[in-house]
Amino acid sequence: MRAMNAVHRALLAISGGRVGWRLGPMVVLELHTVGRSSGFRRSTMLTAPIHRDGRFVLVASKGGDDRDPQWYKNLCAEPDVEISVRGTTGRYRARTASDAEKQELWPEIVASYRGYAAYQRRTSRNIPVVICEPADDNSTS
Repeated sequence: MRAMNAVHRALLAISGGRVGWRLGPMVVLELHTVGRSSGFRRSTMLTAPIHRDGRFVLVASKGGDDRDPQWYKNLCAEPDVEISVRGTTGRYRARTASDAEKQELWPEIVASYRGYAAYQRRTSRNIPVVICEPADDNSTS
């Protein structure tokens, strides 16, 4: 995953941000969290299968691994995150979708990328769906 993140960041840098911000119908973003142990800023490239009304929906799939991804553990500990898309960064409040919300969102998530359904079948873990909504003081840089 680290190698994929590095390659994706390099593609964005080489293309001057012209290539790499979409993956099929999904928006590609950089999620910035605070490390729950280190307190340092952590960043990871992710896709958002749903993006509308100013909010991003993320899937903590880790490719169907039985463990939650580190970025998810970090935002559970500190839900105030930043999201960068196409050079613009905003502040967001992240939360895990309720079971009812996940059930409502899941068909659209899978329609955006069928791999998510395969990831859920691959693990006994209930893959979390994360809803990131703009912070009240949302400022961009």
